[in-house]
Amino acid sequence: MLTCQELTEVVTDYLEGRMGFADRLRFRLHVGMCKPCMAFLRARKLTIQAVGSLPAEPMPTEVRDELLERFKSWKREGR
Repeated sequence: MLTCQELTEVVTDYLEGRMGFADRLRFRLHVGMCKPCMAFLRARKLTIQAVGSLPAEPMPTEVRDELLERFKSWKREGR
């Protein structure tokens, strides 16, 4: 079974349908038994619905570059 941390790391794959059958089953089993992860999944789905209804605006290049750099440093720090 997945840990809560592992679930948060793969939730996007689950929501986008990019998981194999066994991983999807492990994911669903964990969510079915873990109320905090069930709430987390619900919140992610609601966020996707809300963001999906916003008008698309191009992201300024400076903002995109800053976000990419922050994500890269966040990953290097092991968060």
